Amino acid sequence: QVQLVESGGGLVQAGGSLRLSCAASERTFRRYVWGWFRQAPGKERDFVAAIRWSGSSPLYADSVKGRFTIAADNAKNTVYLQMSGLKPEDTAVYYCAAGERLTSTARAYDYWGQGTQVTVSS
Repeated sequence: QVQLVESGGGLVQAGGSLRLSCAASERTFRRYVWGWFRQAPGKERDFVAAIRWSGSSPLYADSVKGRFTIAADNAKNTVYLQMSGLKPEDTAVYYCAAGERLTSTARAYDYWGQGTQVTVSS
């Protein structure tokens, strides 16, 4: 059983910052690549960013490039999503996911966290 524990969501004003965390066990963390996705009400789940457990090869959606940074801390078995310059359109439930292939395709990820709400007020 792969368990992903997310934290760090909340309410922030436009232009502000938040950092999301996704923790896993050591054995789990080093087996997978790690992604962040988000889903706004009534919309599909969209890719945000992904990275290898080693911290290499970060991948970003165009909509977040230059504002969001994904990082993997393999000493803490945790992947982070640092979000800056937040906009109201970033409001969504954010999900951490683990998969075997570094990709922006949601169906390629096998395991998902419970999601954490991020709300950006204007």
